[in-house]
Amino acid sequence: MGDFIKQEIELIRKFGGLQAGYWARVGKMLLGWSDEIKKVLARLMYRQRGRFSQSFVNFSMAFLFFGAIILSGTVEDLIDKAGSGETGGSGYLIMAQDSVVGAQTLISDLPKGGVTEYRVEDGDTVSSIAQKFGVSIDTIVWENNIKSVSSIKPKQILRILPVTGVRYKVSRGETIYSIAKKLQVNAQTMIDYPFNTFSNDETFALVAGQEIIVPDGVKPSEVAEAPRVVARTVAPIPGVKGEGNFMWPTSGYISQRYYWYHQAVDIASRDNPTIVAAQGGTVITAGWNAGGYGNYVVIDHGNGYQTLYAHMLNKSMVVKAGDRVSQGQKLGIMGSTGRSTGTHLHFEVIKVAGGKLDPLSVLR
Repeated sequence: MGDFIKQEIELIRKFGGLQAGYWARVGKMLLGWSDEIKKVLARLMYRQRGRFSQSFVNFSMAFLFFGAIILSGTVEDLIDKAGSGETGGSGYLIMAQDSVVGAQTLISDLPKGGVTEYRVEDGDTVSSIAQKFGVSIDTIVWENNIKSVSSIKPKQILRILPVTGVRYKVSRGETIYSIAKKLQVNAQTMIDYPFNTFSNDETFALVAGQEIIVPDGVKPSEVAEAPRVVARTVAPIPGVKGEGNFMWPTSGYISQRYYWYHQAVDIASRDNPTIVAAQGGTVITAGWNAGGYGNYVVIDHGNGYQTLYAHMLNKSMVVKAGDRVSQGQKLGIMGSTGRSTGTHLHFEVIKVAGGKLDPLSVLR
């Protein structure tokens, strides 16, 4: 019985070996054929590459057109959502609706070319609105004929110009140059403003009745009512020296720090606080600066340092060039004159032999 089982096992083993050899030969034959087929196809594609390339391009273009048709519905949905505001957005115009508590702020992505209408909110001041839109307080006052900056009320509509300056209606016979002289600006500023148009782009001719924006322009009536005292500079008084330490020249919060392009610190406040001398010394400059400081004062402290105080309120300066001042003495009131977008003090610390310093590095 045992020998019989051994013989059967041996026969099965031999049969398995024969089967394995057979299928190995079949597989080798098939692999050989596939390799040959691959070589033939490669040679055919190489010879006929020009003919097949055109077909490939046609197929690719058809595929792209098919994809565009399939995706067109999605694109239209996105456009519809953008138009309806579902994707979000922003604009300078604040629309406060009586049926809605509060308001929404929408900041426009369009170029700032036209006049914006702004609805005053609770807590707004002319100064805060000017800072929000990046224009001067005078710009808002002049455009809206505001008699007092404290007279604005919630829900009142104010017109906001796109830049600091004046919106001006051209009269018969006026030219770009006569308007520039009248509003105390260079004619080039009106020419460079991209949203001003001319009836003749070569001569910059204007049409009576048209309105133009005059960047940095000053309302003519304001010039007559508040003549500016041109700054005068004198030498410091010999022997007058400051205390050595710098005190804070006013109260408020820091709205802009010292940078390479802004070598000063801006201290802002809506309350128009008093500005005082950071150290004692000699007032060497006081008055109006047309370069952007507005009403400003410079004090030489007699110890190698000077300080500068800019944008003071009109008619608020109580010192003049040549005055001797002590630390903490009043110089004027915080304002927004010159190139300013809101009530603040532009404060500089100058080392006579080394240039402007970061005021925060010396203030205590």
